[in-house]
Amino acid sequence: MSDTLTVSAPADFHVHLRQGTFAELVTKHVRQGGFGLAYVMPNLVPPIKNTEQALLYKAQLQAIDPSVDYMMTLYLSPELTPAEIRKAKAAGVAGIKSYPRGVTTNSDGGIESYETYYPVFEVMQEVDMVLNLHGEIPSSASSNTCVLNAEAKFLPHLRALHKAFPRLRIVLEHATTRAAVDCVKELGDTVACTITAHHLALTVDDWAGQSWAFCKPVAKYPDDREALHEVIRQGHPRFFLGSDSAPHPPHKKSNATPSSPCAAGVYTSPILLPLVAHLLEMFGALDKLEAFVSTNGRTFYHKPARDSDKVVLRRTKKVVDEIWTQGDDSVVPFWAGKELEWEIAES
Repeated sequence: MSDTLTVSAPADFHVHLRQGTFAELVTKHVRQGGFGLAYVMPNLVPPIKNTEQALLYKAQLQAIDPSVDYMMTLYLSPELTPAEIRKAKAAGVAGIKSYPRGVTTNSDGGIESYETYYPVFEVMQEVDMVLNLHGEIPSSASSNTCVLNAEAKFLPHLRALHKAFPRLRIVLEHATTRAAVDCVKELGDTVACTITAHHLALTVDDWAGQSWAFCKPVAKYPDDREALHEVIRQGHPRFFLGSDSAPHPPHKKSNATPSSPCAAGVYTSPILLPLVAHLLEMFGALDKLEAFVSTNGRTFYHKPARDSDKVVLRRTKKVVDEIWTQGDDSVVPFWAGKELEWEIAES
């Protein structure tokens, strides 16, 4: 068993980098965690809804750490027009992110009907821009929907979108269920799926009553987690890492009231590549590490790696820091206080 691993061009195809001084703390963790590409989510306050806002945000991130390749996205909203899609594509914006209304952080402006956006999707298909889907529907007593079945109930929407726009590249984000894995496999080469590091580790028992492991979508049953493990062991080319690393100030994770529930999000950026190596080794997929964290996603997004962009991991015993702090800002990472079997040696 080797004590070192070399990984070519790790790429995180789903990450939250926030804004203001908090962004100054967490953006630097992308590179610290072993990654040189970040596919950046647009659910800021206010959301990133047009090309100018995306380019301004990208410039702000580059000012914090210019060594990372930031791929920018727009928030799917009524203000988004076919003309803006063409403008965004010409400016290098990579994708459009869809949030169903109210299902996760800063999604109050999310969509209620996909059909409304068919003219937008038609142009996205024409210019080859990616549609990123948060794959849940809102909880509802009338439809017997809650966080445990919200993803499965979303899948008919994914199938309908693919049928209507078969050439549109679609990514189902942060899959958590066997049903989602099977659905993506069925739909063909234009439909892909991201998997987070934390969903490879967690099940319902880990977040029920434990705010630090609470995220959206929530982790599901052991068999669902096994489906994620299986598709990575298989080396399926349309499944790849999107960490959904989502930082929140500690008081928003640790405290909850009836009017203010704890924030949804797990933060993995500062330890991401060692964590993924640790987890893949645990379920027998370490030989698929580079495919999962680099090759598969880069192929789908048409983002080839540079030969010089490599990260070396070495086997170790290292306890994850309990907290990262800069100025008045702080964030607690996933796996805090636990031991990892790998660390970054050089990049």
